[in-house]
Amino acid sequence: MGDFDLPFFQRLSLQLQGIVIAFVLRGTDLLLLLFRPRLLKPYMGLWWQRILWTPYRWRRTFEMTRALQTTGQSFRELMYGETPLVTALWFLKRAGVGRSSRVVDLGAGRGRVLLAARWWGAGAHGVELIADHVTRVASWLQPAGITFTVGDMTREPLGDATHIFCNWVAFSPETKARLVAHLRTCAPGTRIITVTRPIQAEGFSGHVCHWMLFTWGLEKVWIQQYLPGPIASP
Repeated sequence: MGDFDLPFFQRLSLQLQGIVIAFVLRGTDLLLLLFRPRLLKPYMGLWWQRILWTPYRWRRTFEMTRALQTTGQSFRELMYGETPLVTALWFLKRAGVGRSSRVVDLGAGRGRVLLAARWWGAGAHGVELIADHVTRVASWLQPAGITFTVGDMTREPLGDATHIFCNWVAFSPETKARLVAHLRTCAPGTRIITVTRPIQAEGFSGHVCHWMLFTWGLEKVWIQQYLPGPIASP
């Protein structure tokens, strides 16, 4: 905990800053959704489910422990800030998402990135580790044309994805290694979007970044392409 311990007033200041940023971003999200009213009900449904129950408030549940043991992940890897709709809209547009695209969110959380994909008319699919969470939010997302399933992101089929978004920075080195191996099953040219840091591995090129606003402050969003090298002749 040493790296995360802060003096009381500094911690309070950061918490207040986060509340203000979240309030502004959520207000902006609602204004944007007035232009896509069919997405407003799913968006509000996600918030309603968060108020009722969220798996990320309690660490020691049987379901979560079993899921983490299956994937070899730690609880900390599941904990990260929310991606506002306005931010997701912006980075998806910068990544070239359009009506012919299919966006896959690996570790989709509450699905805001998927709503942003549908805003641009793209296909949208998310995979999330915690089954009860998926059960609670999938029914809200389905009317918007979003599919949301339970699964291990390192095993999710990616062959038809044109764009992939994932919470890269929170993953352990072991999870990153497994995910890189799985991302190599993507079609050449697939665009990968990560937050804070790029994927630094052979075949992932085009390290373009943009500063964007999240609920915890400004952060870099990286857009890369999977471009494997030519296969050597035997």
